[in-house]
Amino acid sequence: MQETVSASAPPVKSRFPKSVPFIIGNEAAERFSFYGMRSILTLFLVNQFFNPTHDASLTTVANAKANERNHYFVMLAYALPFVGGLVADWFTGKYKLILYISIVYCIGHLLLAIFDTNLDGFTLGIIVVAIGAGGIKSCVSANVGDQFDVSNQDLLSKVYGWFYFAINSGSMLSTILIPWIYSNFGAKWAFGVPGILMTLATIIFFLGRKKYVRVPPQGVNRDNFVFITFYALTHLSKKQKGESFLDVAKENHNPEKVEGVKAVYRVIAVFFFALAFWAVWDQCLSEWVLYADKMDRNINLGFTNFTILAGQVVTVNPVFLLLFIPFFNYVVYPWFDKVGLKTTPLRRLGVGLVLTALSFIIIALIHTSIDHGDKPTIWWEVLAYMILAAAEVLVSITGLEYAYTHSPKSMKSTMTGIWFLVVSAGNLITAQVNGYIADGGSFARLLKGANYEWFFIIFIAIFIVVFLFVAPRLKERSYITDPYVENQVIADTNNL
Repeated sequence: MQETVSASAPPVKSRFPKSVPFIIGNEAAERFSFYGMRSILTLFLVNQFFNPTHDASLTTVANAKANERNHYFVMLAYALPFVGGLVADWFTGKYKLILYISIVYCIGHLLLAIFDTNLDGFTLGIIVVAIGAGGIKSCVSANVGDQFDVSNQDLLSKVYGWFYFAINSGSMLSTILIPWIYSNFGAKWAFGVPGILMTLATIIFFLGRKKYVRVPPQGVNRDNFVFITFYALTHLSKKQKGESFLDVAKENHNPEKVEGVKAVYRVIAVFFFALAFWAVWDQCLSEWVLYADKMDRNINLGFTNFTILAGQVVTVNPVFLLLFIPFFNYVVYPWFDKVGLKTTPLRRLGVGLVLTALSFIIIALIHTSIDHGDKPTIWWEVLAYMILAAAEVLVSITGLEYAYTHSPKSMKSTMTGIWFLVVSAGNLITAQVNGYIADGGSFARLLKGANYEWFFIIFIAIFIVVFLFVAPRLKERSYITDPYVENQVIADTNNL
């Protein structure tokens, strides 16, 4: 018989799981290692390999080659979370995969430090780091959600905010320290210190091993997202008028699971619009750093005066994020909800895209000024970083939470992996654009100077216009960890 709770009994206050500090600490150290090496990666590639003599005639091609390699690295790092999610969901579980791939991650950092004068060896290190960072990424963020149940689901949004806070704490410290180490002690130490922090991240994760809620792997089953999709695509000839293409799979798969996959595709429809954001965001760690190198980086605060390194400029991004995350969570969102404008994930995404375009307009004006021989103050780029940071809160944090809460329980890591595939696709677009510039083709001439930024501004604008038409037609369905509620959501979708 089910127990009843007295109406006079005080409500039980939700508590964070004991495993959360280990997950947050691990993420902060891992992100230090990742963003620390990225803060100098583009400049290092230009100075060490592509234009070591600082020949002005080689600047455009050298910058494009470095940017291309940087964005291909990010593309690989964000494509692999999907693979890591499948392996964790089917075979290993999240804990084992995170632990073992973290060791691979450490080896990648070691290779970067060893092969700082050998492009082939350094490229191998980049690939291994991408495997490490990408292999664990979807599992780490999904592992956060696994620690919660129906008794503390109300804290899930807050913990993802603190999870992102840890990401940017590590990022902020590394983007201050690593460019300074690079400038004063050279590349070996600059790439070696991130490796030390990745080792620390692995140790922190291991120390929390007895406190984690470990969702066991589901095994390879025929009713999985991948198999259902594959069957539907290979039997499209059986599709009836008015049916979804996935309905074909119901003849060979559990109909409820097929409906669950439909829910995943509804989420993917939302994720598609984040592609515009991710096609440009990572440029703040590559192209923007190169622009900063040509700007007036003298900082006069009245009581002190100093010049920052180009690679240190990116520090303002995590600083703004550390300020904006609690501000949005505890001030902006509650205020809009209170006045009747509920801050739904779709609304956050739309506003985030508008702010992203605005930040790039500022960068386009900076680029134009540099091309005219001026040396604009770095404060203009700081303004662009501030606006982009607000966009990131609205798009990226929302995406991580949305990936977990809007996917069936058996597909949590896989769904998060799909979110990171969007990041990968965005960087693929940017890498290819830079590849065209490096090759010097006809397309490169169209992207000369600040036309590069205006191309991406138009790209984002197109997504915004389409989003305004599509967003009102997108239906949201939130899954939670209680299997009964999840089944109810699936049943509800059958009645749509």
